[in-house]
Amino acid sequence: MIAERPPMGFNTWNTFGKDINEELIKEITDAFVEKGLKDAGYEYIVVDDCWSEKERDPITHRIVADKKRFPSGMKALGDYIHSRGLKFGMYSCSGVRTCGGYPGSFGYEFSDARDFASYGADLLKYDFCFRPGDVESKLLYKRMGMALRATGRDIVFSVCTGGMDHPERWARSVGGHMYRSTLDISDSFESFKNIAISQWQNLCYTAQGCFNDLDMLTVGMYGNGNVGEGGCTDIEYTTQFCLWCLFGTPLMLGCDVRNMSRSLLELVTNKKLIEVNQDPECRGAFKVTSHPWISGRSSYMRFLSNGEYAVGFFNLSDTDGDVPFYLYSAGLGESSGYGMVFENLITGETSEVRRDFYSVELPAHGCAMFRTRLVKL
Repeated sequence: MIAERPPMGFNTWNTFGKDINEELIKEITDAFVEKGLKDAGYEYIVVDDCWSEKERDPITHRIVADKKRFPSGMKALGDYIHSRGLKFGMYSCSGVRTCGGYPGSFGYEFSDARDFASYGADLLKYDFCFRPGDVESKLLYKRMGMALRATGRDIVFSVCTGGMDHPERWARSVGGHMYRSTLDISDSFESFKNIAISQWQNLCYTAQGCFNDLDMLTVGMYGNGNVGEGGCTDIEYTTQFCLWCLFGTPLMLGCDVRNMSRSLLELVTNKKLIEVNQDPECRGAFKVTSHPWISGRSSYMRFLSNGEYAVGFFNLSDTDGDVPFYLYSAGLGESSGYGMVFENLITGETSEVRRDFYSVELPAHGCAMFRTRLVKL
């Protein structure tokens, strides 16, 4: 099966936008290996929009790489990424133009897919701009889904509609392995908070082979780059990463990984958090408890393999305070004969057995992530 777990990697768009070239991609690839990101499970290097010439080749009608920025061509770049033990991701669009104004794949789905496969592409992010308005979006993604399969190469199909047309309802059926059902992210607390809140009722749609994509992470951007908007604090970046891990969304880094701080590198390579994201059962999370009168303070839970559970406490409000978790609301009544033990996945601390209620004090915009198990009383 393609995409048994949520894909993990890096995408150029958040930091670099259109300012990309083959030397930059090689440096990012090398940094992945040298900084331990590859060993932590990150494997895709995705070249987003603006990699091609502004027009198709007038004779072959193929999309060709920008000759100044990618003089060696996309196959050579794919070969380099593969030589470092990583996978190569590419970008195209279901419309006549990409979002950046470059040639889209509308009407050329099968020939473009063959080219992407010949370059060694392992993932295609397929966007939603400049599509003819009288064409059903689902049909456009069916066409590329079939085209990718026709190549005979295993290529992760990333359905990216920017939150339009409810892809959670149909992305799996057209061959998608991940799907964007949100607006584009920017590097601010309000942006990732609103994305996470908008998706909690859609988390049940995620499952092995096709995952709800909350967009690329902005962790570590600090307001720099293409989608920089003022940036976040380290507390907020920790909250974003924990939300993405608990919700089982693809983990696509968007910062300049060549210059990540030690603390944030430790965060995004935290083995216990990644294990939650990559849990083999791939079950969606669900909301357990909300604070009775303070909006934004909630706890979420996710069934894991081996009879365990992940629980996240999130204080998305603007004031410090407690976030409650009622075991009854998680499905564990007092008459069950069981309690829960909570292991903090960041500090390593373990709680005493709790049988009815657990509460965590958190700073504004902060979080805590736990792995729990049932304990017979």
